[in-house]
Amino acid sequence: MRLKDKIALITGASQGIGAAIARCFCLEGAQVFLGDIKGNEGQGLAAELQSGGARAWFVPLDVASEESWVKAYERVVAKAGRLDVLVNNAGVNIRKPIEEMSAEELDRMLSVNLRGPFLGIKHALPLMRKGGGGCIINMGSVCSLIGHKFTPEAYTTVKGGLMQLTKSVAVRYAKDNIRTNILCPSTVETPLVQEMLKNPERRQERLGEVPLGRLASLEDVAHAVLYLASDEASFINGVAFPVDGGVTAW
Repeated sequence: MRLKDKIALITGASQGIGAAIARCFCLEGAQVFLGDIKGNEGQGLAAELQSGGARAWFVPLDVASEESWVKAYERVVAKAGRLDVLVNNAGVNIRKPIEEMSAEELDRMLSVNLRGPFLGIKHALPLMRKGGGGCIINMGSVCSLIGHKFTPEAYTTVKGGLMQLTKSVAVRYAKDNIRTNILCPSTVETPLVQEMLKNPERRQERLGEVPLGRLASLEDVAHAVLYLASDEASFINGVAFPVDGGVTAW
């Protein structure tokens, strides 16, 4: 098992990409804390995973709240004693172009997509240092790397900022045996995306940008996160890791 007995906290873990990562981690032997504001969904997933023999627990977490982060980590330490892996997956995307987006909507995206990981990392670092090291994985996007023509400006802005946060933490805290990387997927085949791309022409337009000719699957993303969290990636630090079928290779 590639994550045997590792202690992991995953944010936005109740559904979609976060849930896929949680399932993958549990199969590989990790003890997983499911951080989310959606209590019913998070508790339901934890119960499902536990019924299959996994060690998984729901932790209430509003990533935009520093107090919520502190309380979440207190629960993790009380239950498992340490933190080995943090996956900053929670995010929001308000799909409006810059000319239509209000300052309040921009602040919402910044608070979840950038302030959230910042706070999570801030309070994870001393726990990981105490435990002799750890791994932080931020969920970026191809929008961390390029100005994506199908994506509004606010999203590319916050995901670009997350990439610089990743690199800054990576170079400063490598001395503490803490690795920090950012995963950069292209469009992922989630229920939300399926609804967004239910128009066949719009879906084909999106597929047309991917050299491999399909959208990323939940498993594509979860397996990449698993690799970065595992000891196989022990010398991978400060990397923006595309999982995009070649979108950023054009």
